[in-house]
Amino acid sequence: MIDQPPLRDPTLALAPDIYALREIFNRERIMLCFNGPVTAALIEEIGAALRRHMEGLAESSSAVSDVFSVYIEMTQNIRRYVQDHPDLALETASLFVSRDDTGHYVISAGNVVALPDGEALVQRINALAPLTKEELKRSFKAQLRQPRETLNGSAGLGLIDMARKATQPLLAALRPLEKDRSFFPCVLSCRVSLGGRRAPLFLVQGHSWKHLRSPKPKPAP
Repeated sequence: MIDQPPLRDPTLALAPDIYALREIFNRERIMLCFNGPVTAALIEEIGAALRRHMEGLAESSSAVSDVFSVYIEMTQNIRRYVQDHPDLALETASLFVSRDDTGHYVISAGNVVALPDGEALVQRINALAPLTKEELKRSFKAQLRQPRETLNGSAGLGLIDMARKATQPLLAALRPLEKDRSFFPCVLSCRVSLGGRRAPLFLVQGHSWKHLRSPKPKPAP
């Protein structure tokens, strides 16, 4: 009779990778993350999960609203960009909601773009960084008065609106990728810090969100 080798638990092969990811999530204080192609359905599902989580933490309605509006603006911009560039439809986007040492929410998103598009966007973000809240307000109103056809979609207004909500200037950087396409792709990341309380960590594996606002708290009877 030939001795058979002991069966190996197939889940053990996954444990090291999952544990390593868990350690990264804990170290970076990541509350929510998603990595994959961005669709309207995914945006809706993750957004609903994020809203429920924040409401469960009894966050203020203004904090929930700010986090949502920034998150939605980032992800909708990614979705619209992919719609305009079908060759990038299968490229993944990375989305994170975390918190920093001061308890602020930090929303980060990155996706593959054409290098000229990424460079132009970084320039626009850097131009907003030194502006005061009042200057951002005036810039937003001035942008609203521009003819619709000159706005190139809502990205301009959206960037200014995110900068107005943020407690710190927006940050963006480009990372060049392979050059085997008709354009030079890159990864664009943008981070926004918003006021908020410290929160326990949780991970949504799956899907996304839409522009939902938390209901205003009802007055006590």
